[in-house]
Amino acid sequence: MLTSFLVLLATAQPVTGSRIATAVAQIKAIDNHAHPLRVTADGETDTEADALTVDGIELNAPLPIRPDNPELVHAWRALYGYGHTDMSPAHVNELLAAKQRVMAREGNHYPAWVLDKAGIDTMIANRVAMGRGLTPPRFRWVSFVDALLFPLNNGGARSLNPEYDHFYRDEERLLLRYAKDSGQTTLPSRLKEYLARIVLPTLDRQKREGVLAVKFEAGYLRKLDFGNPSEEEAERVYAHWVGDGVPPADEYKLLQDYLFRRIAREAGARGLAVHIHVIGGGVGSYYDVGGSNPVLLDSVFNDPTLRGTKFVLIHGGYPWTREVASLLGKPNVYADFSAQTFLLYPRALSNSLRVLLEAFPEKVLFGTDASPGPPEMSWEEQTWMTTRTARRALVLALNGMVDDGEITQTQAIAIAKMVLRENAIALYHLAP
Repeated sequence: MLTSFLVLLATAQPVTGSRIATAVAQIKAIDNHAHPLRVTADGETDTEADALTVDGIELNAPLPIRPDNPELVHAWRALYGYGHTDMSPAHVNELLAAKQRVMAREGNHYPAWVLDKAGIDTMIANRVAMGRGLTPPRFRWVSFVDALLFPLNNGGARSLNPEYDHFYRDEERLLLRYAKDSGQTTLPSRLKEYLARIVLPTLDRQKREGVLAVKFEAGYLRKLDFGNPSEEEAERVYAHWVGDGVPPADEYKLLQDYLFRRIAREAGARGLAVHIHVIGGGVGSYYDVGGSNPVLLDSVFNDPTLRGTKFVLIHGGYPWTREVASLLGKPNVYADFSAQTFLLYPRALSNSLRVLLEAFPEKVLFGTDASPGPPEMSWEEQTWMTTRTARRALVLALNGMVDDGEITQTQAIAIAKMVLRENAIALYHLAP
């Protein structure tokens, strides 16, 4: 009797890890969110990997992306043939020399070479502008549009803390660039003219230049509680305050809220998705955690005029994972888990992923959020490390779902393909 019971137990709980892990390792991924650097000449610096610069900002790196992370050694070995097991200064100097040799050898192909090493087919790059080496089909563009939300005097917000002062100045410079690119040297006196001469031409121009989606980083600049004021209210605020003093915060919010929904609506009409930075943490020490709760966006997703716009919650709203899972039930909402791939180790990430996958696996996308950093740990190393973490976490999550009888191994592998690749192809209408 005992022998029969053990046989039954063994057949009821099969070992599932190897088949799923093998399948996940072989999938060529599409990275939904990253900030790769373009190829630069000697003495040249790429400053367009993000609309918000971090020079002078207090940075507090979580454990997985601190410079003493031993996983870096594995990345160095995989990318540049690093021959050591330690991270001594002398050996890191050898690494940097090897990295420079690879960059020189690969030239404009270097960014694609990095993707090949990480098993990524396409990286969707969130940048101010693209550049050398960041070309389709391996790299696709997501632009920044926060600057269009802030056409008035931002002195009130800048005075709240030093990071707002820094970030709003970045947005003001980008708005001037967008205005110039649209043939405008000054801001128009009326909101309708601002929309017609700067906002809409910017979206049209970026669409022509290959943009797949537009991105809001508004969580770094204000709360995500975008209301739904009328055009008349927004016009009144704009006309009264453009070029004339610092508007009260509540008045300025009306204009920002109107512009956010109008831009999202216009993006959807142009077939562009809208990415929104949603996570309970960010660069700097003044980040408003509560102001980034994804539930604050509920009225946006429920707006009937925005049901034609597809929204992607970048970074998956962590730690509000269950809230995000509920929001994925709306037909126009998706989420990636970028940044979680370096904020969390595989076991913790698998727990977060499982919540999303048990709800709406067809709405979940892989992402790295690989970004510029010091030369020994820049976007290349982050791409390799975070992709590895994502694959390991996905295997853990799917194994758990299979072992608990929620899905079959065949379904698990199908979900892995969806998350790592197929959901992005469907969302952005990419050529497979």
